[in-house]
Amino acid sequence: MKDLVKRVLLLSIGWLSVVLGVLGVFLPLLPTTPFLLLASACFMRGSPHLSRWLHQHPHFGPVLRNWHENRAISKTVKRRANITIVASFSLSILLVPLLWHKVMLVVIGTVLLVWFNRLPVIENQSKPLHQQVISK
Repeated sequence: MKDLVKRVLLLSIGWLSVVLGVLGVFLPLLPTTPFLLLASACFMRGSPHLSRWLHQHPHFGPVLRNWHENRAISKTVKRRANITIVASFSLSILLVPLLWHKVMLVVIGTVLLVWFNRLPVIENQSKPLHQQVISK
């Protein structure tokens, strides 16, 4: 019974993450990649079949494979994520009324951008994996 509850919980979180990730493709302030990584982690533990499906998906698969195999992201993903991070934090800073909230958001956004931009970039995804160059 305990395993069934765990599996249902993992699959529910996984599917919710897939839905949010797909919405993130169309909504500029909702990130796609973190939700897909969460879905991937949930599906790996809850359903190997769904994990394979997600990793073989024509749009989401390359991003997930780059991360799982190389701990790297493509230039396109990095550029889009930087724009999204800056836009969402800027909007949040404009909307919150208290100064200490604004300062906190600036600090968190800065730390996030520094960490994120230190991730390695993997070159063109159309090349075979052994020919891809990983750089910073």
